[in-house]
Amino acid sequence: LHKTVYVLFLLFQILGAVILGFGIWILADKSSFIAVLQMSSPSLQTGAYILIGVGALTMLMGFLGCLGAVNEIRCLLGLYFICLMIILLAQIAAALLIYFQKETLKLELSDIVLDLIEDYDPSDEEKRNLRDAWDYVQIQIACCGWTGAKEWENNEILRNKSNTEYPCSCSNRSKDLVEGRGFCNLEDPLNGTATYADWPVHEQGCMDGVEQWLKDNLGIILGVCTGVAVIELLGMILSVSLCKNIHSEDYTKVPKS
Repeated sequence: LHKTVYVLFLLFQILGAVILGFGIWILADKSSFIAVLQMSSPSLQTGAYILIGVGALTMLMGFLGCLGAVNEIRCLLGLYFICLMIILLAQIAAALLIYFQKETLKLELSDIVLDLIEDYDPSDEEKRNLRDAWDYVQIQIACCGWTGAKEWENNEILRNKSNTEYPCSCSNRSKDLVEGRGFCNLEDPLNGTATYADWPVHEQGCMDGVEQWLKDNLGIILGVCTGVAVIELLGMILSVSLCKNIHSEDYTKVPKS
């Protein structure tokens, strides 16, 4: 029995470390779509801190649960069960919230990216990390804007230059991607005002690319979430079973009158 206890609670240490590491990665990542959201949305930053807290709590509970099982301390096993149940219910609530609010979340993502595009300024050093992250996304996905390149016409700098420049990270020409950030000049400036149709950029918006990435990785995401839930359920079942065994053993040790 002790071997089973050690293996299961070792899994909880690993699980807690993974959740903790994922939260830290969200905060530390500076070159992906996650970085764009993390730097633009306070809710994602809060979510990252919650993940760090949950990961640390899971590791602590794994230690306390193992200690309670080995030393047959019922209060530690009970505390372990309650914390696991709270974490599991919180995960279910978060999953349901994301599922039923997915359209609202999609609109929020759209607003974040559109504001970023409109305020994009290569000379603004305070927002350099955010700009670099979005440039990285456009280069890696080979996309431009959220739904299309036309959104870049709302950028104040490009409007003031009559759209005779375009975002380098949107370009479909390899020489523009060497730098990959800021604005590039049209080789053949048009008389008057140009439009996004005159730019040598990708036609696809990044929204389609991000959605496709989520679809491609949905199986992995669901598999990890299911695995986490199964481990938590096993931990809850084991803690209840150990509590009952401790109670039974204590009862049999009572001397008969």
